[in-house]
Amino acid sequence: MNHPLDRPVWNALTTRQAALALGDQHALRFAPDYGLFAATADRSPASLEALAALVSAHGEVALVEAAEPPAIPGVMLTPGAELHQMVADTFMGAPPTFAYQPLTEADAPQMMALVTLTEPGPFFARTHQLGAFVGVKVDGRLVAMAGERMKPDGFTEVSGVCTHPDYRGRRYAGGLMQVVASRILARGETPFLHVYGHNTGAIGLYEALGFRLRAKPFMTLVAPV
Repeated sequence: MNHPLDRPVWNALTTRQAALALGDQHALRFAPDYGLFAATADRSPASLEALAALVSAHGEVALVEAAEPPAIPGVMLTPGAELHQMVADTFMGAPPTFAYQPLTEADAPQMMALVTLTEPGPFFARTHQLGAFVGVKVDGRLVAMAGERMKPDGFTEVSGVCTHPDYRGRRYAGGLMQVVASRILARGETPFLHVYGHNTGAIGLYEALGFRLRAKPFMTLVAPV
């Protein structure tokens, strides 16, 4: 039996986040304002054609799969870096000693400005609506945040973790991840995340917080030609 995280995008878009999906039984993607990620039901010609149609209609997507996809007529594939998929059955991070707060719709412009500066990963106009986000503000300015993204059955992805360069070294990332992951665990779910395999600094932090390597999927960008 396949594990829900073997194909996290497909499993999220066919279960808890189906309302955010565009496509059909052959291929699905997050609506562009929410995210870049897409998946096919399988590698049949019908599924690959459906993915190409989604890309043509709505723009570039990213696949997160155990293996890179075959050639797909009508689109351009750009292999991405290997990812580390990590899970935390327990969380060893200490509760934050700094003040933090829930982020709301009113914070969306500051969230977008922070991710544009720090580039933690794909983030779009409504990505912050995929789950709860928390953040640290200094004099009303958002300087660090973390939140939730994909939600396959039984799992929730920790994502959007970033800190303004002027405020790094204060353990904001680890503390905010502790808040997000603890809430996920309290709901009876398992936190997981994706990080580029070459980002050894981040991987070391996540391991210290209790995350362990589960798999090494590939991210592939699929764009219109």
